[in-house]
Amino acid sequence: MEPDKKHSAQDIDLSKFELLLEELRQCNICPRNCNVDRFAGRAGYCRSDASFYISSIVVHRGEEPPVSGPNGICNVFFGHCNLQCVYCQNYQISQNKNADAARSYSLREVLSEIISCLDAGCEAVGFVSPSHFVPQVKAIVGALHAMGRYPVIVFNTNGYDKPGVLETLGEIVDVYLPDFKYMDAALAKKYSGAKDYPAVAAKALREMYHQKGSSLILRENGVAERGLLIRHLVLPGHVQNSIDVLRFIADEISTSVHISLMSQYYPVHPVRNISPLNRPLYAEEYQKVVDAFYRLGFRNGWIQEMESNENYLPDFDREQPFAG
Repeated sequence: MEPDKKHSAQDIDLSKFELLLEELRQCNICPRNCNVDRFAGRAGYCRSDASFYISSIVVHRGEEPPVSGPNGICNVFFGHCNLQCVYCQNYQISQNKNADAARSYSLREVLSEIISCLDAGCEAVGFVSPSHFVPQVKAIVGALHAMGRYPVIVFNTNGYDKPGVLETLGEIVDVYLPDFKYMDAALAKKYSGAKDYPAVAAKALREMYHQKGSSLILRENGVAERGLLIRHLVLPGHVQNSIDVLRFIADEISTSVHISLMSQYYPVHPVRNISPLNRPLYAEEYQKVVDAFYRLGFRNGWIQEMESNENYLPDFDREQPFAG
């Protein structure tokens, strides 16, 4: 096909991209290493099959400025997750016990909705919670390229990823947008069901940094087209964990990397009986982490206003989860 010409999803043979899903016949794409055949309905930890199991494909304007860009990013929200964070703001779609967290799309349907977002002005496509759907990500991006579409590809992950799998994404992903949640293994086990999260995420971050370095390369309009941006959500009552996360990044990655230090924690319904997660983050807690951010030598990134905690709550029961 001509590289400069755009094609519709109806114009191309999608079968070769759907073959990429064969990796899910013995699924070990995330650190859970379930080794199940997702085509046969033998769901592993994430309780997901081999389909394009997606909750929402939507223009999202609430990411960091270089990620959203002036027209928003087309975010593809996969259903379920390979972590089960009790405080997740996307709990409606991330809880693996929720059989109605998403629906199974065809690849053609996915492409059609993404193209609508791109035609509306989005310059990037973000895959949210993609760690357990990496073959689907590869299929979607490959098909977009075959259609003559080359948006910025953002891998918006919880950080619980295998370095070997990330290596296969080096030529596909333009911007890595990982969380780095914990340096405290006990917290990781208690709140996310993954005692090995600190060790696993550390290796994943090193691989992302190896691929992209510390620079976040921007277009003239401010849209990030290549790089690494690490997110950290400060949890109420766990200031030391946040400081330890920042110290690890400073010592083991780089103080030049871009950090999004988030104060937007909101006590969602599932944590109503879990202290201290059942309260908002205190301003003095967040300030201690901000002080550590500067003391450790970071110079690139974003600090949030404390009032942001009610501005980023989605409702996936609505067609537009982030409306209002």
